[in-house]
Amino acid sequence: MKLNLKKINKSFDEKHILHDVSFNVESGRAMGFLGRNGSGKTTTIRCLMDIFKPDSGEILIDGEKFKPDNFKIGYLPEERGMYAKEKILDQLVFFCSLKGESKARSRKFATIWLERFGLLEHAKDNLETLSKGNQQKVQIIQAFLNEPDIIILDEPFSGLDPVNSQLFKDVIREEIKKDKMVIFSSHQMGYVEEFCDDITLINQGRILVNDDLQKIKLKMGEGKIRIEAAEMNRISLKEIISQIPGLSNESIDEDKISLIVTLKGMKNQELLFKLLSENVPISLFSTYQPALTDIFVKLVKENDQDLEKSNDIDSNFPDGKNLLEEKELHNA
Repeated sequence: MKLNLKKINKSFDEKHILHDVSFNVESGRAMGFLGRNGSGKTTTIRCLMDIFKPDSGEILIDGEKFKPDNFKIGYLPEERGMYAKEKILDQLVFFCSLKGESKARSRKFATIWLERFGLLEHAKDNLETLSKGNQQKVQIIQAFLNEPDIIILDEPFSGLDPVNSQLFKDVIREEIKKDKMVIFSSHQMGYVEEFCDDITLINQGRILVNDDLQKIKLKMGEGKIRIEAAEMNRISLKEIISQIPGLSNESIDEDKISLIVTLKGMKNQELLFKLLSENVPISLFSTYQPALTDIFVKLVKENDQDLEKSNDIDSNFPDGKNLLEEKELHNA
């Protein structure tokens, strides 16, 4: 399956929340849906699930209008909504029956998943008697109860310890192998980076990128090299690199363990030969690929700056001229 959101717009009380939101999601691949608080993630998901009606735009699946009622959708919202004083098994059966399953099948699904997550012995306990982590596992279970075609997970790792996080990751990977469509939203970039094939980044209601994560990393790391030198401190290495033609101090950035150098008019082999000729004890010399956190911060900051400039220009052109028109005037 291929899900396609096309130019979705949504406003509340004259405040424009989503601006021509467009992106694709494919089954058999996990898509990380990223954005700061208030960026429009939840509104987009609610439009997708037909909780909110978009003001304009369309949602298609395999080229046809997407009708959520025609698909099994498993949804784990960030805001939890189960009943603290009800028995776990009873309410899982209730939630599954709301999705159209018979009581017998609902009980079967609930029992299977409780056993999978190590909670079968607590089936008759009230939810409030469980630890926070086990309560989270029950919340997760309700999203998988009816063998959903589309799985939407919003901050699913909240409250899980490392053992249960690994268990949950295994479950997600199994669902992906079953060709399920998985949309995963989280601020914990490490989890997204670990098993998401694609990412979609939204900022201030606008999509900044929707693509294969590895392609994005290669593109943003193009022309950059990561260097580490054994038995040499970073300051000494930086001094040597700053004196090499084709590089400049401005092209050198530091992270916790190495230097990241941007090549300007120099090939990788030339830089490596130059460092070796300076007797630099190279322990790592590789193509740089930025971490997802670095990608997120860079794209969001650039977009914020662009929007700020655009707003300034709009205020200077009250007759409605936009950024492109202003640039044309400047170049004339």
